[in-house]
Amino acid sequence: MDMWMMPPLLLLLFPLLMWTSSTFVFYFKNFFYVAWMMFLALLGIPICLLKSGGRDVENMRVIRAMVRHVKYLLGLRIEVSGWEHLQTEGPYVIISNHQSSLDVLGMMEILPDRCTTIAKKELVYAGTVGLICWLSGIVFINRKKTSDAKSVMADAAKTMLDEQLILWVFPEGTRNQNGDLLPFKKGAFHLAVQAQVPIVPVVFSSYNNFYLRKEKQFKSGTIRLKILPKIETKGMTSEDVSSLSDQSHNLMRTAFLEISGSITQSNGPLKH
Repeated sequence: MDMWMMPPLLLLLFPLLMWTSSTFVFYFKNFFYVAWMMFLALLGIPICLLKSGGRDVENMRVIRAMVRHVKYLLGLRIEVSGWEHLQTEGPYVIISNHQSSLDVLGMMEILPDRCTTIAKKELVYAGTVGLICWLSGIVFINRKKTSDAKSVMADAAKTMLDEQLILWVFPEGTRNQNGDLLPFKKGAFHLAVQAQVPIVPVVFSSYNNFYLRKEKQFKSGTIRLKILPKIETKGMTSEDVSSLSDQSHNLMRTAFLEISGSITQSNGPLKH
């Protein structure tokens, strides 16, 4: 086959594969998502440097503005309830469940000003995405070294109070798409109790109605976010951390099953 025939052939094959192969759609959407986010980060880095001169939580505004359109490119809709529970001024801690890198899209939909997140240290090495995350004041922790993680969280509590920041934490500690919530790690709750700041739980509905990693499916769909009433920590001590964690987990799990179930009723059975 002559080389000049390859581009037209690929142009013909692409829509055919998008129409007939869910596996092709899965890999293409994931590749596009990663590549597009890295491209947006490349564009955002000089904007952050010009805007703030270096590492600054205010650069999260740049990320928020640049990322909000991405959901449409992937065929996703985001519905938010409970806006009245999201305080406009910090400091406080937001906790949410963690299913995949698509969580970023929901985060950017509701991200308050002066809010940054705590992420695994490996993210800083993710090319342009890692650099813009560092410029935006994201707190990186080494999950493999408990002593390092505790030290970082203690410093984060002090910074949160000194700079009136909001910190977004994923207390499950890892991605989870098993149709339920994993047990929570205690770091976010130690952070909130140490700083004596409220916790605002945010719940993402299950992605299983449109995104199934094992089955290689990535369809159009809806992500529902529910912002729950804040949980006060004033007067609590480290002895209250376990009960605080359990209370938050129970509230979030109830909300998760509720909003995931409502999607199931409109889109068919939810796979676990």
